[in-house]
This record gives sequence, C-alpha cells and structure tokens, in this order.
Amino acid sequence: MDAADLVTFRELEELKYRYTRALDHKDWELFASCFTDDATAVYGTRLEFTGPAEIVAYMRENLGTNMITLHQVHHPEFTVDGDTATGTWSLMDRVIMTDYRFLLDGASTYQDRYQRGADGVWRIAHTGYERIYEQMVSFDDVPSFNLTANKWA
Repeated sequence: MDAADLVTFRELEELKYRYTRALDHKDWELFASCFTDDATAVYGTRLEFTGPAEIVAYMRENLGTNMITLHQVHHPEFTVDGDTATGTWSLMDRVIMTDYRFLLDGASTYQDRYQRGADGVWRIAHTGYERIYEQMVSFDDVPSFNLTANKWA
C-alpha cells in the first residue's frame, strides 16, 4: 500500500462519516452532497431507492425531529480501482422514537460503492446494508428511561 492509497482510504472514511453525521443531524443538503447523481440505496429488505432525491426525501420525511438517530460506522475495508471503490462497514445504530415511545437498536453490515468525480471528490454511488439484528423496546418497559437532552425539543 502506498501513500496515495492511504489518502484515498481516508477520503472514503471521511465521506462515510459525513454521510452518517449529516443523517443524524438532519442536514439534508450535506446528506445529498454525499451521493453521485445516479446513486442507489438498499437498506435491509424493506427500503430501496434510486437517485439522491428519492433517498433524501424518504429520510427527511421519516427521520424528522421525532426520530433521534445515531449511526456509528466502523471497521472499514476498501478496495480501490482507479476512480471507483468498494467498501464494507460495520454499523451500530440507535433510533429514539419520541412520539411512539420506542427505542430501536440494530447492527448491520454496509456494502458501498464509490465514484470519484471529475472534481476529484469521492461520492457514494450505492449504499446498502444487511441487518445482523434489530430490536425494539418500549419506554414503558424501561421505567428508569429519561431522555435528558434532545437537540430538537
């Protein structure tokens, strides 16, 4: 591995970190900027999207301020071939559904494809994950649960 590979790996890491940060902070403009114009996404067996507008619209509509999310990605593995790359990531996520009084936790494995544009910037051409597990619990089942901070409340 040479220095150029290390720079590329770091750029791909920063892209995925930006993607999760934008999603969790509901920064839809930044989130959209992470994708190529023809990006696709498949999240588990339930959600499939074509184009960044469709991906962003769904997230904006369904992950509003009543859904506090935390997506943590780690353990990246990359394969780079010129201006294209693939990546595998581990994901741990939590969703606090304030209106529904539920906590959701899950673990997944992301499989991504990346494209470096003419501007030299890497973007996500495809993202998707397969769930390892997902579990939900009602706030009512955790009597000590107390949400003490909420950016959107």
